[in-house]
Formats: sequence, C-alpha cells, structure tokens
Amino acid sequence: MTGAPGLPRLALARPAQHPLAEAVRRAGWEPVPYPFTHAEPTDFPPPRSWPKVAAVLVLSPAGARAVAAVLPEGMRCLVQGAGTAEGLGRPDLAVLLPAEARAEALWDLLQATFPDGGDFLLVRGERSRGFLESAAQGTAWNLHPWTTHREAAVEPLPSLPAVEAVLALSPLQAEVLAPAVGAALRFAWGQGTAEAFAWAGAPAHATCDPKPEQLEALLVANLPKKEESPC
Repeated sequence: MTGAPGLPRLALARPAQHPLAEAVRRAGWEPVPYPFTHAEPTDFPPPRSWPKVAAVLVLSPAGARAVAAVLPEGMRCLVQGAGTAEGLGRPDLAVLLPAEARAEALWDLLQATFPDGGDFLLVRGERSRGFLESAAQGTAWNLHPWTTHREAAVEPLPSLPAVEAVLALSPLQAEVLAPAVGAALRFAWGQGTAEAFAWAGAPAHATCDPKPEQLEALLVANLPKKEESPC
C-alpha cells in the first residue's frame, strides 16, 4: 500500500499504527515499516522470587511477551504503555499504566503507587537506556533488573525500501543501518544511538532525545526542501 504522494519517506522498525509512526506522520513524513531487528529471549530466571517483590515493571511489548507466561496470577504490573499492556495479554494481572508512555512517567507512577518503596522486578532488554535504574539508585525503591530479551538483527537483512531517511531506535539498529543506507539521511533516537552511528563510520545527520515529541520536532526541522518548478 502506498502512502500520500509527495511526502518524504522514513524507514523505521515499527508498525504503521505505532505511536512513533503517528509522530512521523504529524511531522509531514510517510513512515515506512522496516522490521530489520527482532527480540530474542535470554531465558534468564528472575533475580528475586515472586513473594519477595511488590510489583513488576515492564518497559516494552517485547519484555511483556517474554514474561507473560510466568507471572503469577494477580501480580501487580506497572507497564510503560498500552502496547506493553497488550503484550502481557493477561486479564488476571493487576496492570497499571502511567499518564504518558515514558520511563519518566513510569517512575512517577511507581512512587505514587508504592509511596513507602519496596522491592520490584524491572523487566528490560539487554541494552535498555537505564533511566529507571539511575533514578532509583539510593532510594527506597529497590529495582532488580531482569534482562529477559535482547535485540538481534534479522538475517539475512531485508532490503531497505526506497526512502529519503532512516531512523535508528537503538545502538544495534544504528550499527546495522550504517553500511546499508546509502545516501539516505540517518536519524538517531537518543545519544547512545548517535554514538553507534559514529562508531560505525556513518555519523547521524540529526539526533533527538528519545521522546515522540522530540522526534516530531527533528523531522519537521529536516523536511527535504521542495524543488521549485520552472516558470
């Protein structure tokens, strides 16, 4: 299915109806789903037994899918967004969502829900950005990271669609995209991703903080200029 005619095209590893794809549309670009990485389970056991934790924090749909089958009935789960809640797919769990789908908002929700602190499992990927761990350090909220999955490149790598730009959402994605994008613009979601582009020898053309509104501003600022038609 083709998008709106005349819009610049941006490849990203998210489905067409994902909130980031919506941000791309609002910025005047056409999002082009390009699933070139996938989540692999680590099969690591939880670092704390279920009776010893007050709740489980889940940062992503991939993490939700990795733990959904082993969570005990009635477990409180604080999840970063609606897609993560859907990934759990367990009506018997006590699922709470923050006002915004951001780690910062999840941290606020944790403090409001458990004002006295406690011990919590943090379901995360191998290369998560670590905001919650940093925020909780030295506080009454003891987070025990549980690395349930890792990101891996799809092999063989699918051909990149015809696009004007690509968006790398993780350092691994930047490393995979760097040699494959040709003349397309390279956009980085977060400083760590930008550093990975540079390390791979293809510096990012622009970088934003990992927030949808910041991505939208980046894309608006980097809209290709339309060529003037001859008189």
